[in-house]
Amino acid sequence: MELDLLLWIMMLNLMGRASPDPNQYSRAVDWLSRYGYLPPPDPRTSKLQTKEGIEQAIRVMQRFGGIQETGLMDKETLKLMSTPRCSLPDIVGGEDMRRRRRRRKRYALSGLKWHKTDLTWSIHSYPTSSVSQGMVDTLIAHALKAWSDVAPINFRRQQSDGSRGEGGGDIRVSFAKLLHNDGYPFDGEGGTLAHAFFPGLDEVSGDTHFDDHEIWSYGGDGSTTDLFTVAVHEFGHALGLSHSSSDPSIMRPYYQGPVEDIRKFKLELDDRLAIQQLYGARDNAETDQPGVGVDPDPPLFPSPPPRRPTKYPELSFNERCQGSFDAVANIRGEVFFFKGEHFWRTKRDGSLVSLRPALITNFWMGLPTGTKVDAVYERKIDSRIIFFIGSQYWVFKDTTAMSGYPRPLSDWKMRTQSGELVDRVDAAFIWAHNGKTYLFSGGQFWRFDESQNREGVIKEPDQQYPRTNDLWGGMPTHMDDIITWGEGDAYFFKDNFYWVLENGGINQEYVSPKSTSIDWLRCPAPPTTSTPEIPGNPKQCVCAFNRSPLSLRSDCLILIAVTMIINRLMCVKN
Repeated sequence: MELDLLLWIMMLNLMGRASPDPNQYSRAVDWLSRYGYLPPPDPRTSKLQTKEGIEQAIRVMQRFGGIQETGLMDKETLKLMSTPRCSLPDIVGGEDMRRRRRRRKRYALSGLKWHKTDLTWSIHSYPTSSVSQGMVDTLIAHALKAWSDVAPINFRRQQSDGSRGEGGGDIRVSFAKLLHNDGYPFDGEGGTLAHAFFPGLDEVSGDTHFDDHEIWSYGGDGSTTDLFTVAVHEFGHALGLSHSSSDPSIMRPYYQGPVEDIRKFKLELDDRLAIQQLYGARDNAETDQPGVGVDPDPPLFPSPPPRRPTKYPELSFNERCQGSFDAVANIRGEVFFFKGEHFWRTKRDGSLVSLRPALITNFWMGLPTGTKVDAVYERKIDSRIIFFIGSQYWVFKDTTAMSGYPRPLSDWKMRTQSGELVDRVDAAFIWAHNGKTYLFSGGQFWRFDESQNREGVIKEPDQQYPRTNDLWGGMPTHMDDIITWGEGDAYFFKDNFYWVLENGGINQEYVSPKSTSIDWLRCPAPPTTSTPEIPGNPKQCVCAFNRSPLSLRSDCLILIAVTMIINRLMCVKN
């Protein structure tokens, strides 16, 4: 009892809270021990973990999981601990390995591998959930193929009679519940999802077990678990890979959801390097040949399941598709949409990196948690990334904050027309027309010439500034943000719409608003849409007019003109 109380007090100090739940902390220490971040306490001496040891373990766990490194059992850490995951440890090999994993972040090898390249596999039992046996056969075969596509390994299915003897093959797949006689019991739905044993001569070597309490599916929708992605992860273990802290990587220990198109699935660079470190690389000429690396006649790949348009994850649809972003930025040729603590990325070809949002502070380490980004831009002269949050700004080299930041916004010497210092930036971008940097705040904007600024020292804004935003004719006067994109056109974002100023034009008579969610974030078009405030139309009597292309095409000019005439007639009538 005294030991439990001492443990509680230690964890209370780590949490920094007044009245925590001691059972929660006891479970947290158990979690850290189970996944290799803490050595188990010595039962002979009843030796407790030290406060410093627990804090360091939490830091390593946070770094490995890609969340802010605080050393505290904070909300984000507890959330990650409750995320469904693989039941194998993240750190294998004792204290020496723990020290090394603090210093580097990359893929890890178990030190074991198969000393042959022709491997057999079999399925000994199937899940009791709705996914069919034929579907399981197909998904397992293609999960193995993900590895054989990049390494000279060949998989051949071997029929099983249900025994665990030599006839079962090298990699034996089964679905089991709770205790199943391998030392790694499952825990019911959620929690641990599956595990696999590293290669070797033991009876269980290569065995891959899935928790039969999970609701397995093909293309999990949030209420089910995708079998394909979990299987690819576990077969990485069965081939000799440990967990990876890199992102993206299929060998991260936490469940990552389904991939967008299984038929086009390719391993990430981290995973390819890891498996090729063990087995070498498959000849590129062979990877294009059908059937290489898998069974001679693999089962036909199933058609993707029908879409479920009414069932979306909380942030991956509602927040993404309802518009009104805090900031939009063109960084390294990709467009980033920031909302709250998350962001989405659109690549140059127009595709989303992921329908699911990413946590801002996991990507740009050094930004404060719980605060929204006001504006962002990439500085042209040195590719530094500038973040504006409230009355401060940060300068990043790639994803790392430079020393000495944050700094006060007063460094920029922006004063309103009434002489007051600006305490917040609404939007920021570099205009391709002249290469100048523009910052917007409260209906006014300032221009900076950073072309000679190679020391990162902020200079005063150009003379005759600020000016009012209505100089940008046809644009919303209080925009969410602005970017330069495409052929140097300026894109203004407001709510769920955007406008395009083409070819450096600054005062266009009419610019058709378009849907941000449809064009940029791959959201379905609603049956009807409303049009936001159009500058220059005093009665706001216009019809909704949405189009999907990202630039104003000449073949639509006639339609726009007709629409404007109809709008004018309707306004006169009303």
